Amino acid sequence: MLELAVTWMFEADDTLKLPYQDDLAALIAEPTLVKVAGPAIRAKMDVIRRQGNAAVHRKTPIAPKDAVRTVAELFHVLYWMARTYTRDQSQLPLSTLAFDTALIPRPIPAEVRIAKQAELKAQAEKYAEQDAALAAERKKNEDLDAEIAQLRAQVKAAKAANEAQPDTHDYNEAETRSLIIDLLLKEAGWALDQPRDREYPVTGLPTSAAPSGKGKVDYVLWDDDGKPLAVVEAKRTTRDPKQGKYQATLYADALEAQFKQRPVIFYTNGYRTYLFDDLNYPPREVQGFYTKDELRLLVQRRASRRNLAKLPINEQIAGRHYQSRAIRRIADSFEKDSLRHALLVMATGSGKTRTVIALSDLMMRANWAKRILFLADRKALVKQATNEFKKHLPGANPVNLLEEKDPHSRVFVSTYPTMMNLIDQTDADGRRIFGPGFFDLIVIDEAHRSIYQRYGAIFDYFDSLLVGLTATPKDEVDRNTYRRFELEDGVPTDVYSLDEAVAEGYLVAPRAVDVPLKFQRGGIKYDDLSDEDKEKWDETEWNEDGDVPDEITTEELNKYLFNADTVDKVLKTLMTHGLKVEGGDKLGKTIIFAANNHHAEFIAERFDKNYQHLKGAFAQVITYRKEYAQSLIDKFSDAAELPQIAISVDMLDTGIDVPEVVNLVFFKLVRSKTKFWQMIGRGTRLAPDLFGPNRSKDGFLVFDLCQNIEFFNQNLMRAEGKVNPSLSQRIFERRADLLLALDDNSARDRHAAAVIATRPESDGTVSDSGLRWDLATRLHDEVTAMNPENFLVRPHREQVENFADFDAWLEFTPDAHGEVIDHLAGLPTAFRDKDDAGEEAKRFDLLALRLQLAIANGDPGFTRLRDQVQEIASTLLDQLTIPAIKTQQVLLDEVAGDEWWQDVTLPLLETMRRRLRGLVRLIEKTKRGIVYTDFEDELGELTAATLTGMEIGTDLTRFEQKIRIYLNTHQDQLAVQKIRRNKQITALDLSELEKIFVEAGLGTSMDIDYIKDAKGGLGLFLRSLTGLEREAAALAFDTFQQGKAFTANQLRFVNELIDYLARNGTIDVDALYESPFTALAPTGPEAIFREAEVDVMVSVIHSIRSTAVADEAVA
Repeated sequence: MLELAVTWMFEADDTLKLPYQDDLAALIAEPTLVKVAGPAIRAKMDVIRRQGNAAVHRKTPIAPKDAVRTVAELFHVLYWMARTYTRDQSQLPLSTLAFDTALIPRPIPAEVRIAKQAELKAQAEKYAEQDAALAAERKKNEDLDAEIAQLRAQVKAAKAANEAQPDTHDYNEAETRSLIIDLLLKEAGWALDQPRDREYPVTGLPTSAAPSGKGKVDYVLWDDDGKPLAVVEAKRTTRDPKQGKYQATLYADALEAQFKQRPVIFYTNGYRTYLFDDLNYPPREVQGFYTKDELRLLVQRRASRRNLAKLPINEQIAGRHYQSRAIRRIADSFEKDSLRHALLVMATGSGKTRTVIALSDLMMRANWAKRILFLADRKALVKQATNEFKKHLPGANPVNLLEEKDPHSRVFVSTYPTMMNLIDQTDADGRRIFGPGFFDLIVIDEAHRSIYQRYGAIFDYFDSLLVGLTATPKDEVDRNTYRRFELEDGVPTDVYSLDEAVAEGYLVAPRAVDVPLKFQRGGIKYDDLSDEDKEKWDETEWNEDGDVPDEITTEELNKYLFNADTVDKVLKTLMTHGLKVEGGDKLGKTIIFAANNHHAEFIAERFDKNYQHLKGAFAQVITYRKEYAQSLIDKFSDAAELPQIAISVDMLDTGIDVPEVVNLVFFKLVRSKTKFWQMIGRGTRLAPDLFGPNRSKDGFLVFDLCQNIEFFNQNLMRAEGKVNPSLSQRIFERRADLLLALDDNSARDRHAAAVIATRPESDGTVSDSGLRWDLATRLHDEVTAMNPENFLVRPHREQVENFADFDAWLEFTPDAHGEVIDHLAGLPTAFRDKDDAGEEAKRFDLLALRLQLAIANGDPGFTRLRDQVQEIASTLLDQLTIPAIKTQQVLLDEVAGDEWWQDVTLPLLETMRRRLRGLVRLIEKTKRGIVYTDFEDELGELTAATLTGMEIGTDLTRFEQKIRIYLNTHQDQLAVQKIRRNKQITALDLSELEKIFVEAGLGTSMDIDYIKDAKGGLGLFLRSLTGLEREAAALAFDTFQQGKAFTANQLRFVNELIDYLARNGTIDVDALYESPFTALAPTGPEAIFREAEVDVMVSVIHSIRSTAVADEAVA
C-alpha cells in the first residue's frame, strides 16, 4: 500500500524528482519527497518499509501488536497524503480523524478466509485486465500528455491550497519514536512479545519521586529464568535522554528488591542511548542495545569476573619483564581505576602482538573477555596476527575475517574497512551480526595510523574495552592519540622504548650512513652538466610540446624523471658497504624504500642490468600493485629464500617482521616522524647466529640518501597529521559557511532583502535570494539522502532528522552552522549530482565557493583566488576549437579580463560557476610522461650519521610533573628530607627512589637515564624540584656571615642568594653575575665583597651542590 501511494506521489507531483533507483527505500529518501513530507512523515514511511521487509524476509513473524502499530503509522501517512493532495477542499479529512482499532476485521474461520482470498484474487485479476485495457486505450490518446499535465496542474493547485490550511492532526510522533526504539531492540534480538516486556509495574519507589510508590518501567529485558537483565527508560525526542537516568535507577532499585538481581540500566530518546552498569562503571553512550547473551554475561561477570592482579600471566606467550609490566598496568587501569581504554607504547620489534595475546589470554581466563577483536590496517598484518593468535591461543579459534566469517570464534582479526562493512550486516531474523556489545576487548595495532578519520567510528560503535598499540604516540591537531584513549597527553598506560630494548638486549640499534648524492640533494641543473650530458639533455623528449626545462628539482627527481647513474651509484654503495651474510659472500636481507611504483620498477631494472649474474631473483619489487605480493613477502621473510632485496613502496614500511633484515635504504623523502621510526623498526629485531655460529645480529645499517636523519635530528616542531577532509566534505562545509555569511550579512543590514529565503527566479537568472535558496536546498538534499541506519550516521541521527526538515535551513544561525559542521559534514550520503561533471568540476565548485566567501567576509585572499579563475579562463580560451568552450567564449573573455571583476557580486560568481564548471575537465593537461636519463651523478664521501631521538613515546615534562607531585606528598621520606635539608644523599638513597619511580609508573628507566644526563645526576634533578628548606640554606651561609659586619646591601645580596637556593635547590656561580643579583651588585659579587669573601661564598655554593650528588663512600 505504501509503495503504491508513494509511486502515485511521484507520478502526480511534478515537484518530486525520481531518484537513481525506483525502489521504496530510494523513493522515501529522495530529498524532494522529504522536503514535501517532512522528517516526521518520512520517519513513519521508513518504519513501515522496515516492518514490511521484516515480514517478507525474516523467519520470525511480526507480532500482531506490532502489525497494528505499523498499520496505524500507515493511517497517518495516508491521512497526510489525503490532506495534502485532495483537490476538493470540502473533502479534506477532519483533523480529529483517528485510527480506530475497533474497525480492524476480526479473524474468520479458515474455510471462509480461503474462499475470500480466492474471490479477492479473481477480482484483482479482473481489475488488472481492465487496467491493462485502459492503459492501452489511453496510450492511443494523442492528448495523453496534455491530460497528464492538466492533472498535475490540478494536483499542484490543490497542494498549494491545502498547505495554506493549518494542519492540527495528531500524527502521534511519540508512537513513531517508540517504534524506532522497538526496532533497535529487535536488532539485538529482543522480541518484545510478552506483556511484561513493556510498562512493567513496580512498587517501592520513593514517594518523593512517585507519591503512590508505584510506577511502570517502559521496557524490561528478561532472562530465560525470569529475572530482569536490563531496564530501558524511554524519553521524548525533545528531551535529553540523561533526564531518564534517575528514574531508570529507581526502577532498577525496585526490580532488584523484587528479583534479587540488579538489572543493567539503559536510557534513550531514540536518538541517543546510554548504558549504565552502575556496579562497575559510570554511564556511557552506546550505539544500540545488548543481546540477551551479552546482558546475561554482563550480569554474571559481577560474580564470575576474577581478580586480574592475582592470576598469573602465561610467560610462554610473553615472558619478558616489560611485557609482564605492560599487561599488569593495563589490568590495573581496567580493574583498579575502572578505565576502559589503555595505550601501550612499545618499540617496534619488542613483541607488541605477543603482549596483547598474553593480555587476551589473561582476560579470558579471568572472565573479563569472551570475544576479542584485533584490528590492523593491512591484509599482511591481519594474516600475521591471525597466525600468532593461532599459535599461542589455539583454543580461542582465531579467525581472519578477510577469509572466513565464523561467529562462534572468540578471537577475530580484521582490517578496518572489512569491519566497517560487516557492522551493518544482519542475519535472517534482522539481528545485527556484530552488535555494539559483541566484543569485550578491541586491540588496535599501530594505533597512531588507524584511529583518525572515519575509522574512529568503529570504536564509537562497539562498546568494549580498548587497547591501542603503537611505537610513536603523539599529540596532533586532529589525531590526538592520547585523547582518543582518554589519557593524559603524553602519558600512555605503559612505555618500553627502543633505547631500553637495545640496552637490555632485546633489540639491536641502527647505525646510520649518510649517502650524499648531488642530484638527490640538489636536483639536476642543465648549467652544471658536462658537455656530453648537456647533449643528452637536449636530445631527451621531455614532453609532447617539446618544452625543455632548465633544471629538474629534487621533488621532480624519482617522481617523473629517473636517472640511471643515480640509481647505479646507490646500488653500488649498498652492494659494497651493506652488511653481508654467509661469510661475507652475500648481501644480507635489505629493504629499499622507493618513492613510488615507477621508481621501484626502475631500481629493479637497474639492479638486474648491473648484476646479471644474480639472474633477476635477487632484488624484487613488493608493492600493492604486484600480483602475489604476499607470496613475495613470505619468500623475503624466509632466510633461505630469495629475494634478498625487497624494493617497496609503503607495503613494507610497517608491521612486517623479518629479523634477518640488516640494511635499510631510504631512497625517498620521509617527513612523518611516526612513519620514519616504523621504517627504522624493520631492522631492529634480533637474529641469532645470523653472521655465523655465535655471531648474532648486533645492529643494522641505515643508508640515508634524502637527509631524513638530519631532518629528524633537528627535532623541529611540526604539525604531523591533520587529515584533509574529502573534496565533497569541503564543498559541503563551504556551502554551509556561505549560507551563514549570507544570513549574517542580512542580520546586520535589515534592508538587505538579498537573502530572503524565496525560490529562485523562473527565468534562470541568479539573484542573492535565489543563491541562498539554492544553497539551502542543496545542503538539505544531501542531508535527507543520509541513511540513518548506517552506523556512521546513526550517532548523528538527531541532527540528520532535524536538518531533514527544510524549515531548519530557512534561518541559519551560528548554532545551526556549528551543528551542521560538527555532526553532518563528512557523513555518507546517497545524494548524487544529476549533472556530475567529475572531480575537476567539483574542484572548480570549491574554488568558486571560496571566492564567494571571500567577498561575503571581506577576505584579502580574494585576489589570489581570482587569479586562479582568470588563469583557468585564459587556458580555456586557448581551446576554442571545442564547441562546448566556444559557446562560453564571451563569458570566458570577460572572466579572463579585469573589468568583469570590478564590484563582482555573489550572483555573478554563481552564474560563472554554473556555466564554466563543466568545461574545466576539457583543459588539456600537459602530458609530461616518464623520462629516463643517464646523466653522471656525484657521490660524496660516506659518513656516519648520528641517529637521535630513540627515546620515542614519552613526555619528559609530564615525568617531571609526576615526580614533583610525588616529592611534595612524601616529604617525610628520609631520602626526600635529605634532599630538602641539604644533607648528603647516598647512591643507595637514589637507587631506592629510582626503583619507586619506575614501579609506581611515574616514569621509565629511560626517563631517569635521560634526566641524569640532562641534569647532571638524579639527585640534582630532584633538588631542582624540591628546592632547599630556607632554614637549611641560611644555615649553610652561617659560617660565611660569622663575625662579619656586613653592610645592608651585602646582607640583601646574601638573603637574595638564600631565597634563590630555597626556590631552586642549587645555583651555578655564573648566575651571580645575572639578574636578580646584578640589581645589588651590577658587576658581580666582587663589586660589594672582598675577593676572599667571594671565594668562601663560592665554596658554600659548591658544598650545597655536592650534597645532592651521590657519595659512593657513604653509600
